[in-house]
Formats: sequence, structure tokens, C-alpha cells
Amino acid sequence: MPEGDTVARLAQRLRPLLEGRTLVHGRLNVPAHATADLAGALVVGVATHGKHLLTRLDLAGEALTLHTHLLMDGEWALLGPGKRLPARLLPDVRVLLVTDQQRTAAGLRMPVVELLRTADEARATGHLGPDLLDPALDVPAAAARLLADPARPLAAVLLDQRLVAGLGNLWANELCFLTGRSPWTPVGDLGEPGVARLVVRAARALRASASGATGYQVTTGNTRPGQEHWVAGRAGQACRRCGTRVEVVAEAAGVPKDDDDAAGVRRRTWWCPHCQPGPSPLTLPPRSGR
Repeated sequence: MPEGDTVARLAQRLRPLLEGRTLVHGRLNVPAHATADLAGALVVGVATHGKHLLTRLDLAGEALTLHTHLLMDGEWALLGPGKRLPARLLPDVRVLLVTDQQRTAAGLRMPVVELLRTADEARATGHLGPDLLDPALDVPAAAARLLADPARPLAAVLLDQRLVAGLGNLWANELCFLTGRSPWTPVGDLGEPGVARLVVRAARALRASASGATGYQVTTGNTRPGQEHWVAGRAGQACRRCGTRVEVVAEAAGVPKDDDDAAGVRRRTWWCPHCQPGPSPLTLPPRSGR
């Protein structure tokens, strides 16, 4: 699942191609907007909120927003003048934008494509918490949102886009390790100062990854292939810090099923039992109905 830094990097690639340009062709190959024609629209800007991409347009004086979400399978292909997509990819095109410079942005296998008035963007993103990549992020307010239910597991809270937006499974697992807490630790156990520090750490990590300052989604400081992460994707391997076997379970408990789970993905949770003391699936009471 692409995370907030992934979508921010995508927006950085799209801006030089689209912003300030007029579309000579704009089609949305989805049933809800199959008749929409975006030719003549000026691309005002490309913004993000968490994992959501917002391409803002001015079409004959009407402010519109193209809202897209990659979920698991979506991607954007960016093509220069004279370049075309391979024929095998044409059935996958959900968004096709061609600028007056004959440069193309094609959204492939995009599961969420929505065209709405810019004034109505809250329909698409209003359920989300504050974006951790927002330079004006209110850290105390974000921490208070995470602490709204102190008994909820830490990993589940970090993954809940309604509380703060932008963290996906990789970052949630790595942040739990860096905090030195089991993913199933009640978030209230960190206290207000601890959660505020976690918000700051999460925001800095996402921003560094999005900018490329520390390498893309590198948490160990080591950019060599296979060395980038502490626990994510490392089930059965030795913890880089203490040598204990890294454990994994199939899904983080307590994560709401929202638009980020539309693909039916079961998130895995990785952790080091030694470096991350606290509750584990072996010590937690069984969940009802399981």
C-alpha cells in the first residue's frame, strides 16, 4: 500500500508536467465520469492529503478537483512528447491527461477516480485526520487525536487515517520499533509527551523520505538493498539491534476498515519481542468472534 511519502513523491513528479499547463485531452475511463471532458482545463495545482492525490483544475471558470487514490495496484505513467503507452497497458488506463506540451500523465489501474467541485473536496478527504506532511501540522492536536481512545493498540492507532493521515503499514511497524514499544501497547501507556514525540518523529520521517533526504523509506540509516528497515518484512530474521528473531502476525488488530482497505489487504505486523516489550498476540486475550 503506497504511503503518504509515496504519494508526496508522486505529486513532486506530476507538478512539473501538469501545473500551469492547459489540457488538450482529458478523459476519465470510469463509469461515473465516462462522459467527462477535461480538454481546455488549466491545471491549477497538484496537492496531497495523506495517501490521497488532489489534482485541481479550472475548467471554463469552474474549480474542479480530480481525486485519485492508488490503493494497492494503481500507478501513474508520465510520458514526454511523442511517447505512447505500450498497447498492452491501454486497457488499464483510468485517467488520461495530455497537456499543451504533448506530455502525458496516465493513471493505470486506479481504483479511486472521482471528479468533484473543489469546494466539495471534503467529501473525499474530510474524514481524514491532519496530514503528517503538512508543514503547519499542529503536533499537540494530532497527539490528542491519537490519544482519544487510550486503550487502543499503538499500531492500530498509527494506521487509522481518521486520526492522522499518511502512515501505512511499513511506517507503523518501523515507528513502533523506533519507539521501543510492542505494536499492541495501549497508546495511552506512552502518555501525552510520548505520543507528541512520536508524532514529531513520524512527521520528520515522512518528510525526509518524501524529499529523499535520507533515502526513500529508509529507517535504519543504511540505504543498501535489504538493510533499510528494522523489522518490516524481516520475519524470522535476527533483529539488527539485539539478534532476537523478528516475529510476524497476519493482521494488526483494531484497524478500521476504511477506503484504504478496499483492496481487502490483510496487514502484517512485525516486531522484535526483546526490543519492543509489552503485549503480544501470545499474551493478549482472544478476540471475540474469532
